[in-house]
Amino acid sequence: MDLYSRKQRWKLVLAVVAMLIVGASLWYSNNIVDRVRAEERRKVQIWAEAVQNRAELVNYTEKLFERLRDEERKKVQLLAEAMQRLGGSAETDFSFYLRVVSDNTTVPVIITNAKGELRVERNVDTLITKDPKRLAEEIKAMARLHPPIEFDIQGVEKQHLYYKDSKVVTELQDVMDGIIRSFISETVMSTAAVPVIYTDSTRTHIIEHGHIDPIVAADSAAMQARIRSMEQANTPIAIDLPGKGRNYIFYEESLVITQLRYFPYVQLVILGLFLIVAYALFSIFRNAEQNQVWVGMAKETAHQLGTPLSSLMAWMELLKEENPAAVAEMRKDVDRLEVITERFSKIGSAPDLTAEKLYHTLRATVLYLRPRLPGRVKIDVLQTMDPDLQVPLNRALFSWVVENLIRNAVDAMEGEGSIVVEIVPDGSEVHIDVTDSGKGIPAAQHRTVFQPGFTTKKRGWGLGLSLSKRIIEQYHGGKIFVKRSAPGKGTTFRITLNQGVLNAALVSE
Repeated sequence: MDLYSRKQRWKLVLAVVAMLIVGASLWYSNNIVDRVRAEERRKVQIWAEAVQNRAELVNYTEKLFERLRDEERKKVQLLAEAMQRLGGSAETDFSFYLRVVSDNTTVPVIITNAKGELRVERNVDTLITKDPKRLAEEIKAMARLHPPIEFDIQGVEKQHLYYKDSKVVTELQDVMDGIIRSFISETVMSTAAVPVIYTDSTRTHIIEHGHIDPIVAADSAAMQARIRSMEQANTPIAIDLPGKGRNYIFYEESLVITQLRYFPYVQLVILGLFLIVAYALFSIFRNAEQNQVWVGMAKETAHQLGTPLSSLMAWMELLKEENPAAVAEMRKDVDRLEVITERFSKIGSAPDLTAEKLYHTLRATVLYLRPRLPGRVKIDVLQTMDPDLQVPLNRALFSWVVENLIRNAVDAMEGEGSIVVEIVPDGSEVHIDVTDSGKGIPAAQHRTVFQPGFTTKKRGWGLGLSLSKRIIEQYHGGKIFVKRSAPGKGTTFRITLNQGVLNAALVSE
């Protein structure tokens, strides 16, 4: 019965089911992310259209202000013509021109002679007209805004008419500047739920930005790189504003969408960690349960063997005088049963390790097994340079491991071949190599041979090597592994034991 193969099939089925669950979860998450992304993109498009509409409204308002300025300019020109006509011949009807001059109640006007002396003023603050210095400054300011209009009055020297926008137009211009500032700060920056950078026509000078990391915003090189990435993601919105020229609005997807884009992968990592932790916990509980079963089975086996052993020893005493040779062989088998009973009784408890001569322990095990193996199997323990080399061992359990390796080798050789046991000292460690001339183990199975339930036999539980690994690693603090093996070229198992425990004990003594 191949329990290991059955377990592998279950693992494969569970892995396929887990992959299907992960795939379905990723598909569903990606579907949600795509839908949210499409919805946000639609909102961004609506926002971009709103920005363009507001920009057109601002430009339209500026055109209205420009028309108002043109009307005031025409009004001033008409005023200049009226003043010129007022200085004409006596036959002229001056009532219309007088009405033109008197109706100007909004546009500030200053008329001077060629020497710059004040002649007429209209809608100018009296504090300015009474102060010559301030009056001169006001005339210069008006000349910078609009070129003065020259006209002649009959019998009088040439006159100069200076003017500036009316108070109404000035206030409207302030309102217009406020609208532009509001357009940039509110319409463009505040109402967008996405990262936004507002630049001038060169695309290098940043006027405003919103939803940008302060660390990135403080670094000009990082901001320029961000502008380039935004331009690749979305075509910038071109805005023409009065007095500002062409500006550009760069934008990209919001941080939420960016995070949602990577959410499926984060979800996959979290799910993977969860599965790993769950599998680890499951393995711990399963191993603990298996250990309890093994310990209980071993102790029960030792208890069951105790009764027939006592009976056999009594019968041997009765048969001792009739057939001493047979009784001697029976004595060996009974002693062996006592060793087996001791082995099972030690499972589940920490065994005592004592200094044992490794070569003699191995040789005793081989001498017992040799007459009980097929006649065509040759087994030897190579002589070591130090036969008295001591290693901390539990003799009964260690012999069990060596027996398992030798019996597996005999099965692999199908009852014919050679087995060599070799001791290799290596500093504070000592290696025991068990080499056979059997059919070998594929490289893919070098680790799995120690798994509980793994076996290549038609009959068997596949527990021998697993138990051997437990005895060497947990009870002796060593290692056991396949040193080398290949199909048709035999196998070498290596056991590594540490002499440090024994040396520490000798030093303390």
